[in-house]
Order: sequence, then structure tokens, then C-alpha cells
Amino acid sequence: MATLSPSSCLLRNLILSPSPHPFSRPIFVVGSRRRHLVQRPSSALREWREYEDAVKRKDLAGALRFLKTVQVIDKQAAEAAIESINIAAAPALDWEVLDACLNADDMRLVGSAFRFLKDRGLLPNFSKFTNIVLEGPREVTPTVLKSATGLEVTKLAPKKWGLSDSSSIALAAFLGGVSYLLSQDIDLRPNLAAILGLAFLDSLLLGGTCFAQISCFWPPHKRRVIVHEAGHLLVAYLMGCPIRGVILDPIVAMQMGVQGQAGTQFWDQKMESEIAEGRLSGSSFDRYSMVLFAGIAAEALVYGEAEGGENDENLFRSISVLLEPPLSVAQMSNQARWSVLQSYNLLKWHKAAHRAAVEALQVGSPLSIVIRRIEEAMSPSR
Repeated sequence: MATLSPSSCLLRNLILSPSPHPFSRPIFVVGSRRRHLVQRPSSALREWREYEDAVKRKDLAGALRFLKTVQVIDKQAAEAAIESINIAAAPALDWEVLDACLNADDMRLVGSAFRFLKDRGLLPNFSKFTNIVLEGPREVTPTVLKSATGLEVTKLAPKKWGLSDSSSIALAAFLGGVSYLLSQDIDLRPNLAAILGLAFLDSLLLGGTCFAQISCFWPPHKRRVIVHEAGHLLVAYLMGCPIRGVILDPIVAMQMGVQGQAGTQFWDQKMESEIAEGRLSGSSFDRYSMVLFAGIAAEALVYGEAEGGENDENLFRSISVLLEPPLSVAQMSNQARWSVLQSYNLLKWHKAAHRAAVEALQVGSPLSIVIRRIEEAMSPSR
């Protein structure tokens, strides 16, 4: 599930997943205080440690303040100084500022972190597709969609629980177990009533969080969720939407107000500004729709069909009816198919980057590592 940052009042309730670094990285010294790294290694080391502490505390503002005080100096001299104080990894520490984004209340700081790293030359592919419309017709019928992807439109529709492959297997196993116990003359009525009652309360009060937490222990289901969230992440990144974080733990997602089992929180500054002005341009709506449907597109690309994405569809409808004039049902269906097709093609063209994001998320890597793996996968040297 994708989530748009709630910093906009209108969207407050629409809360939308080690190889060596191949790029040359600048060497930094503290500049604002006029202390040269070669001359004051202990001071530089202390300040880098303060930066790391700010990242660990998820203090995005503090981490950014430090990074903005550094300047590029002669590489050979800086490397010699860094080696002398045993902080060989210092040039790479600036990436870690992304790990402080998850707790940021001000999404403008998240945007600043991504812009800072892009200006440093570390995120060359961030916003690579911001200002273009991918080739293809705007009118995307089910026939056009099948011709382009080889998939029936029904394969791209989120499945209700019990109808998807994974949930149907779980349901069949549950019913089989109940049938066996009944055949052994074991009275399950009291226990069954309690289980169904707890399941109902979980669904009603917690949005299915408890069941989702249990489901996450099943590796195939967990990987599918990661594939879905990696789709949101990569498309948001390529389209220039800063990512606050990817939440894969259902309990954490519930605590952060994310509907569903997981969520990728992103921010679109242009869209927020337009909504604040009481309007929404076609390009902003297209970009938002593509990020929303990227999870469904990722599942379709990897598995040949989508199971998740019901909450993404609900969020899309919520925005569609706010437009002036509101989209009709036919227009919403066409926009959804168009968005899925565009995201599907974008992910297909960048399969290696999507795979790298999936692998990084699967081992629990922080956002900075996931983004680095995406950039490495998209490097021309590969």
C-alpha cells in the first residue's frame, strides 16, 4: 500500500514497502566553523559522530544541519586525514540522513534530504521521470491493457480475502482442520465461536492487524508484500516523490495510521501546493495515480497477478471524487488502467532496480541502503 504524507489538511486522513558503492563520492570537511579536516581530525571525528547520533535519534533536522555545513575539499588530502583518524566510511555517512526521515513530522525536511543528496550527485535517478508522460494511449481499454501486458484486467484487481491464492490456501487448511476435528467427535463450538469473535474484533477495531502480523510469518506472503511495497517505492523515487519510509510491520503501520498490512509513505510537494490552492493539475494526478497503482503493477509483473492493493484503490477513489468535476466511474476505471500500465512499463524497464529494492527490504535494510541499492542497480557501469 502507498501512503501520501498527511501534511496537507485535505489529505490528513488519506495516509497512503553490501556491494561497494560504484559512484565517486565527495570528501567533506566542516566549513562553516573554519576547521579543516586535515588540521583538526579529532574535531571532525567528533562532529561526524554527533551526526551519526542525530541519525540514530531520527533527528532529521539536526542531521541535515550538519551536512549543510560541509564542503568538498581536495580528495587526496581528505582521504589521508580520514585514514589517519580511522573513519574510512565518513564520506558515505551522508546517505544515512535518509534513515532519519521516518520520524519526521515535517515532510519538507524529507524533501530537503532528498534534494540535498541529489545536489551532491548521490541520487542521479531521483525524479528521473518527473516531467514526462510515458508513451501510449490515454484511453486504455481492457483489450489495450492485455495487449501491452499479456494480462487480463481481472488479474490486476485486488483480491478479497479467501479469493486470492494465499488466503484461499489458508482458508482451505483451516476448514480442513475443522472438518478433521469434527470427525473425531471434538466439540469445537465454544473455541470456534471465540476465534471467530476475535477475528471480527481484529477486523473491526484493528483493521486486521493481528491476522496480518500472523500472515507475515509465512515467507511467500511476506515476499509478496515486499514486492508490492518495492513497486510503490521505486516508482515514487523515479517520479521525484521523496519517501518518508517503508513500513512492513502491521503493528507499526497501525501505530502510524497506515491502513493495511504495510505502507510506503511518500510526499508530492507540487500536489500538496496545488490542493492548498484548491486545484489539482492533470500531471500531478497522473503522478499520484502511478505511485498508488505501482504496487499492483509490481505484483502483476513478478507474479502474473495482483492480490494486494485494495486500500490503494480506495485512496484513488477518495481523490477522484474530490476533483472538479468529479471523475465518473468510467473515467476512474480508465485512469486506473492507464496508471497501472504506466507503472507496469516503468517497473519492467527497471526490473533490476526493483529486484534490488526487494532484496534490500527483505533483509530489513534501512531506507538509505534500499535507495543505494536502487542507484547501484541503475548505474551505467553495471
